[in-house]
Amino acid sequence: MKTFSKKFKINAEPSDVYSALTNPFTIELWSGYLAVMSEVPGSEFSLWEGDITGRNIEFITNKKVVQEWYFGDQQEKSIVTITISPDGENSLVTVEQTNIPDEDFQEISEGWKEYYIGAITDFFNPNF
Repeated sequence: MKTFSKKFKINAEPSDVYSALTNPFTIELWSGYLAVMSEVPGSEFSLWEGDITGRNIEFITNKKVVQEWYFGDQQEKSIVTITISPDGENSLVTVEQTNIPDEDFQEISEGWKEYYIGAITDFFNPNF
């Protein structure tokens, strides 16, 4: 099992980044797919037509999102913690995901950089 940890700078206020992580309508705008998401701890979520599923654990408005991501019958829970802090006019977003199966680590790492946080970054920094 491996852990992914990386900091990202996003050209948006923490409240906007938080909305991009928790509001299903905003998620659809940056991902291009319908999202099932709720800020209720214990609720289940689904992104990218079920490619990412799990359970929401904790929310601190505009500061933190904690989720469990499902990996089949895996015994150890894969916990994702996303923290958002102000960085001038931008946000510093720290992503940590624990207990990633070795065989999925490369794909998950690339997914965070390119399709998840990368897509949110692009959403707030359109290339016209």
